[in-house]
Amino acid sequence: MNSVQYILGIESTAHTFGCGIASSEGRILSNVKSEYVPASGGIHPREASQHHASKAAATISGALKEAGLRLNDITAVAFSAGPGLGPCLRTGATVARALSLVRKCPLVPVNHCIAHIEIGRLATGEDDPLVVYVSGGNTIISAYAGGRYRVFGETLDIALGNCLDTFARHIGLSHPGVPKLEQLADEGQNFIPLPYVVKGQDVSYSGLLTMASRLAGE
Repeated sequence: MNSVQYILGIESTAHTFGCGIASSEGRILSNVKSEYVPASGGIHPREASQHHASKAAATISGALKEAGLRLNDITAVAFSAGPGLGPCLRTGATVARALSLVRKCPLVPVNHCIAHIEIGRLATGEDDPLVVYVSGGNTIISAYAGGRYRVFGETLDIALGNCLDTFARHIGLSHPGVPKLEQLADEGQNFIPLPYVVKGQDVSYSGLLTMASRLAGE
């Protein structure tokens, strides 16, 4: 009897709908994604969720095909339960719940931030890391204590990823703007002092964004 289990994961926290399949042996068998690209500006949550709903079936089928499996082989379904964009999260949760009901298998909600942290921990081999977690919607200083991950510091206003994305749109860079912004920064020669705020273990980026936007307009 085959003792290997196969877990299908759904990711839908923001602009990408993804489906990955991993084995209980720790092998990543597939990772198929479909990205929503807005016509202009940043991510529109309702449009992104509609994209996810329309691409879910094809993405899941592609992941199963890439893994060489059928839906009947799946023994558990996991999904990103947040944080993320509400409409996008609901779409992913609905798809995951439907799959678990069809398969009559466990449904496993996964915290998006903890998943990123655990991937970093496993990739580096660190047992007890102090983590600086930076994304579009979160900027957190975290560590594992008392049986769970605890937040010891965080942004007081906007996340660093959001700060960079907003500035990229302000200067006219198309989505995704942050990689283009990083390329421009690598090629830049002028270093401009900008304000940033640290209060204890918390940080603030709204002042930095305001000053950068003002200087860009001069």
